[in-house]
Amino acid sequence: MPEITLSSPDGEFSAYLTGDTGPGIVLAQEIFGVNDVMRETADQFAKQGYKVICPDLFWRQEPGIQITDKTEKDWEKAFSLYQGFDEDKGIEDLKLALNFLRDQGCKKVGSVGYCLGGKLSYLMATRSNADCNVSYYGVGIDAALSEADNIKNPLILHIAEEDGFVDKAAQEKIKQSLTSNHITIHSYTGVDHAFARIEGINFDEKAAQSANERTSTFFEEHLK
Repeated sequence: MPEITLSSPDGEFSAYLTGDTGPGIVLAQEIFGVNDVMRETADQFAKQGYKVICPDLFWRQEPGIQITDKTEKDWEKAFSLYQGFDEDKGIEDLKLALNFLRDQGCKKVGSVGYCLGGKLSYLMATRSNADCNVSYYGVGIDAALSEADNIKNPLILHIAEEDGFVDKAAQEKIKQSLTSNHITIHSYTGVDHAFARIEGINFDEKAAQSANERTSTFFEEHLK
């Protein structure tokens, strides 16, 4: 499927769009941009019967970023982009993508995000009318728990217990704060951040399969 262009008050930006029909999913990128991993992830959701859009959230800094977790140079680039990222603007971009899918005829639209996108999917739960949201190892959620009362629709958080970017104290704070009956938290023992990243350095097949099956069931229940 093609790259498309979305328009915001700040300018135009690209998004990867895949899937023909069905409910919608907004996929929030990691800190490595809309790279092969994000595109493959989007394609996998499309194969499950969803129309999926993955917008370029770094476009205000540098459009078209596609790097990996394989080299120190790429990590340096990714962290530089992450540090310069405007989270509030990113959420506005994701909401534009959500509205685009609804305009395309998707009656229900959810969000899912990984890493940086995991935090943004949590914020989509607090700031948007997405029908449901899934966060994979979001970084910084513990600093945004004051928004939790705004969550009205189902949310899943997948937490890596050995996450190098989210320490045990932060994980516990999240678990103690997010106790609503429409919020589900799954913790995965013995795995590090990005355990579900396809071919990533911390990929764990067992944990990834478990998390992905839970996500698939969740989307089936709340979007189809």
